[in-house]
Amino acid sequence: MKKAILYTLCAILFISLGWSLNLLFTSPKLKKSIAQIVPRPLDKYTIENLSKANVPAGKIELGKVIQDTSTFTSYEFIHYFDPTLTRKPAKKLSGMINIPKGEGPFPLILMIRGYVDKEKYTIGEGTQHGAEFFASKGYITVAPDFLGYGDSDPEPNSTFEARFQTYTTVMSVMASLDSVSKWDKKRSFIWAHSNGGQIALTVLEITGKNIPTVLWAPVSKPFPYSILYYTDDSPDLGKYLRSEIANFEELYDPNLYSIHAYYDRIKASIELDQGTADESVPVKWSDDLAKSLLNLNLDLNYQLYPASDHNMLPLWNQAILSNLDFYKRF
Repeated sequence: MKKAILYTLCAILFISLGWSLNLLFTSPKLKKSIAQIVPRPLDKYTIENLSKANVPAGKIELGKVIQDTSTFTSYEFIHYFDPTLTRKPAKKLSGMINIPKGEGPFPLILMIRGYVDKEKYTIGEGTQHGAEFFASKGYITVAPDFLGYGDSDPEPNSTFEARFQTYTTVMSVMASLDSVSKWDKKRSFIWAHSNGGQIALTVLEITGKNIPTVLWAPVSKPFPYSILYYTDDSPDLGKYLRSEIANFEELYDPNLYSIHAYYDRIKASIELDQGTADESVPVKWSDDLAKSLLNLNLDLNYQLYPASDHNMLPLWNQAILSNLDFYKRF
């Protein structure tokens, strides 16, 4: 009899304990406390937090000559910076800079490329032809390679940190432009293509600067759809990336990292160019982007190039001349 009573009391105790623990660990307050304990290293890369970050100025140092023409000289440049913006050891960034012949000073275009396979990448690839055109017309062009490309240090292992550090890379280069010789330190512009357009839009949102910008077929859909769209080209058809996104979304709100939620922060004049035969960025994406920006009363010139592909071929010359006219307005 005593044993039965003891067993009964023990059972009641365990049931009560389990019920209490269940209440405790399903409590919203406790869940919030636990969430605060879990490391969230990517919080610093939200658009809001990056807009408050202190980006120190560095130096853009000229390296080897890549080519020397009658109108400009192309150099490799090296820039040391902290992509985390947290005073960690600096990483090396390489890129291509074109400086026109003559005393100057000259206006400057920051050129941001789209996706290129690392195995095929060479310094300045993705912007080289446009950069050469602008340099021949009297513009300094600066095109960062990004971490993991060219002679730059490796990018981080984290898929998303590597992505977000493209923004801090551009922010650091922008903060360091005063070190570029022959720049007039007044007129600066942006030219960006494809995924580089997404980077440019994000940086314009982060900084709120009125930097006249040309976008060629920018990737402008919300994150993470903007990268999921392209996963059918990967060998595993996106399986790895989908798992990474699932892990990311358990800890973070993707909207805090997505351009679509911050268009109202953009202050720049923009020329948006889109080929109607583009198979990499659907025309509808640029249609929707133009509508969103025009609804915000931005100074936007949206141009479609009939039967032209992702690189504006066969109307490349027409597009690049339009870009030159756009920059001349300023």
